Amino acid sequence: MASGRRAGVDGWDRRLGLVVDVVLAVASAATLLVTAVAIGVSWGGVYWLFDAAAGLVVCWLALWWRGQDRAAAAGLVVAVVAVLVAWAADLPQEPGPATVLGLAVLVGSAVRALPARRAVAVAAAGFAVVAGTWFAATPSSAGITAVTTLNALGWLGAIVVGLSGRLRDARRRAFVDEVRREERMELARELHDVAAHHLTGIVIQAQAAQLAVRKNADDVGRSLADIEAAGSEALGAIRRVVGLLRDGDDVVSAAAGCEQIGELVRRFQDHGHGPAVQLRMPADGQVWPAEVSSTVYRIVQESLTNIARHAPAAGSVTIDVAQDHEALTIEVTDDAPTTPTRYRRGGHGLSGHGLRGHGLIGMRERVEALGGTLQAGRRADAGWSIRADLPFAASGRE
Repeated sequence: MASGRRAGVDGWDRRLGLVVDVVLAVASAATLLVTAVAIGVSWGGVYWLFDAAAGLVVCWLALWWRGQDRAAAAGLVVAVVAVLVAWAADLPQEPGPATVLGLAVLVGSAVRALPARRAVAVAAAGFAVVAGTWFAATPSSAGITAVTTLNALGWLGAIVVGLSGRLRDARRRAFVDEVRREERMELARELHDVAAHHLTGIVIQAQAAQLAVRKNADDVGRSLADIEAAGSEALGAIRRVVGLLRDGDDVVSAAAGCEQIGELVRRFQDHGHGPAVQLRMPADGQVWPAEVSSTVYRIVQESLTNIARHAPAAGSVTIDVAQDHEALTIEVTDDAPTTPTRYRRGGHGLSGHGLRGHGLIGMRERVEALGGTLQAGRRADAGWSIRADLPFAASGRE
């Protein structure tokens, strides 16, 4: 179905989309059946066939193609044709209840998802159908008919629901944009530290080269090579940080900065009165570029913060940082039971706010900028898991 086929949605969205599809399918079938029986009883014969055919087409469009302008346009055309044919052939007034249901879904989803001008056009066309229903009412009808009232209520409900969803989507986008701006401000501060670190090394190497010229000319070539290597490393690190600071959705770079993860874990255990933490790190002496170390630190920091806030019943936490020849993997898991607060979408759980209101959005921004992937979700038995995979090339190693 339409919702189930969307790419890039998480498991919750797929389940919600499936529920919506099932509810819509059942409601459409029930409405078609009840309307057919009612027309058959009041009109007799096969007058119900035309209403059922129009309603079936519009409900099918709503079930499979809602949110698309072509589907909304097709549904509206079917409704207009139904109104005209019913008026000319003296059939039961159209659009019937099933068509109204399908049109409400098509118009509401279009108002929510389409660009502003097309959304307004679809809403206006829906109102035109309501007006056409009123004009096509039989002369003997006193006042506004029940069919016209039903169509007006369906159109009004579609507009209200569509605009509400559109506003929620706009607030969500504004929140994500704010998170990205805050994250990039943090990266700008880290950029200063990266540049200062590397440029200080270059200055020291240049001073050493000057001494080598006076003492031993043979060492000049080696000093210049060191300066070249340090400069290239500095340019690479700065380029990766600046890449994430650019606006746009095509960012493929990352951040900088480094702190000790072990110290972070100790502070968590000393001050949080939380669960025991088992930390597994690569062998001592492993060195990563600043932007990779910063990303690893941020993932652990955000995960521990959210555990402290939203998983107080956790008995243990495992932090596993592993490295092979192809990737660096960071996984943080806990054994806390599922709670509604923790999994609230867009709230204060892992899918919403983290240490500074960033949560998964800030972590995903950094990980994907390094060319990696981030996964978060419930574990099969109990608890929550955050897993990030960074390509080994992201660490600057071949």
